[in-house]
Amino acid sequence: MVSLKEILARFRARAFAPVDIASIVFFRIAFGSLLIWHCYDYLAHGDLARLWLEPRFLFKYYGFSWVHPWPGHWLYVHWIALGVFAFFVAIGFCYRASAALLCLSCTYFFLLDEACYVNHTYLICLVSFLFALIPAHRALSVDSWLRPRLRAQTVPAWCLWLLRLQIGVVYFYGGVAKLSPDWLQGEPMRYYLGQRTEFPVIGRFFREEWMVYSASYASLLLDLLVVPLLLWRRTRVAAFCFAVFFHLMNSRLFTIGIFPWLAIAATTLFFSPSWPRRVLALVGWRRSFTPPADSQTSPPRWLQAITLGFVIIYAAIQILAPLRHFLTPGGMEWNYAGHLFGWRMYVQAQTVQSSFYVTNPTTGRTIRVAPAQFLNERQQSVMAYTPDICVQFAHYLASTLPHLGTRPLVVEARILVMINGRKLQLYVDPTVNLAAEPRPLLRPRWLREIRDPLPPVDERYRKDDFP
Repeated sequence: MVSLKEILARFRARAFAPVDIASIVFFRIAFGSLLIWHCYDYLAHGDLARLWLEPRFLFKYYGFSWVHPWPGHWLYVHWIALGVFAFFVAIGFCYRASAALLCLSCTYFFLLDEACYVNHTYLICLVSFLFALIPAHRALSVDSWLRPRLRAQTVPAWCLWLLRLQIGVVYFYGGVAKLSPDWLQGEPMRYYLGQRTEFPVIGRFFREEWMVYSASYASLLLDLLVVPLLLWRRTRVAAFCFAVFFHLMNSRLFTIGIFPWLAIAATTLFFSPSWPRRVLALVGWRRSFTPPADSQTSPPRWLQAITLGFVIIYAAIQILAPLRHFLTPGGMEWNYAGHLFGWRMYVQAQTVQSSFYVTNPTTGRTIRVAPAQFLNERQQSVMAYTPDICVQFAHYLASTLPHLGTRPLVVEARILVMINGRKLQLYVDPTVNLAAEPRPLLRPRWLREIRDPLPPVDERYRKDDFP
């Protein structure tokens, strides 16, 4: 019988076995290049001002209320610096420092406003963090050119498998999120496709039921099965081609920036680590196909133990964190608890109507506040159906609006939400003073529980919901 000590020794040996660095180098270059494009795109479309400078109030993550935009033009300077760090990572110049600064910069912009949460910006923060730890600069980098002793054609196997795990988690939990009654009945894919009938060639079929169900179940199966199929050599090429088609379709159907291209580049990590050398060999660059013959000196055992401890803890967090919404009753679609960091992508379409009523208890006067007076369009939409952000806005109103006397203002909300074609539903108890409520971690008591099933297809959307 194999002892635990032997099992750990084998695991350590496999984790630090050398693997070809080529695929990680390709992903490093692709990742940095895509972030440069991302930075330029935000500057060209004025997104920095729209997202972080123009709103009168930014919503904060727990524990990060101290993160604020730089004053004046310094926010633009920092954003340009982020692009410079991405360029340095791509070319492998001052790689360790550049990757660390890139991670800190991406995380800073991510933390500025909780209402701006997008899965792919969270993924960018995580990948930049991993690159700060992984020695992806040992080949095809300025650092390796300037410092020949740094050059190597291999990295420890844990580097590749940690990146694969990160991408696999995104795919898998994207599929788990689709295992819901609404998705299995074609929602919200029916709504999204119905808005894209101008799509070339196949757009005329987007309102056909067979197309709605085909797209829904194909994306579900892709997310759940693509990683196992990529890991199996016989199905790897077919799975990759299907994944590429899926992401290219998403890039046309949805406004999701660099995410489809980032996902395609990351999916190549599941090929043989030497695949870039083989591709270059096919075009005549024989030198690139030279199998890696060097081997790095193994780090001391204490450092190996620390490294593996970190890898295990990081993997556990990534695997367990998306499961926390199962602890919250009431239906994920209706309470939004667990959405953050859960890889739930485009699994619901919602329409919201919200008004806040602020009462001065000293005078008894009540005024109606429209969120548009303080928030941009995205903030208004997210705030209305996210309990934590809704309470933050109520606290903000109570602390900033003028009033007489010493008694605090009372803030109540009238919020109506339509999820996946259902009728508008009152979402928040209108009698609760949200200004006196703490920020909720789980489902708050004042959130109404709605369990209405989907209505018949012909009753889910009005005609003017589609162009």
